[in-house]
Amino acid sequence: MQTPDPSLSPLPPLVLYSRSGCCLCEGLEERLQSLPLADLQVVDVDGDPALQGRYGLEVPVLALRTPAGLRDLPRVPPRLVEVRLHRWLESQIASLGG
Repeated sequence: MQTPDPSLSPLPPLVLYSRSGCCLCEGLEERLQSLPLADLQVVDVDGDPALQGRYGLEVPVLALRTPAGLRDLPRVPPRLVEVRLHRWLESQIASLGG
């Protein structure tokens, strides 16, 4: 795991809906771990029938944890890494009012 860049501001708590053995999920989790995050919770959708029904094969899905609940973010572009990923997340979070 990389050390987050100290020049980047911490992102609010995020939830990554994932599935065991999913290379896209594992790749996104690894890229997120390189960022300064307040918290990253990884949830395996196959452990909950409601989540499996909701997300099916759409994982990975990233959600913002807000006081009002969880808000799904748009699909994360797979080529974004480090600073570009951080900026994209900041932009998406701001558009949700987070």
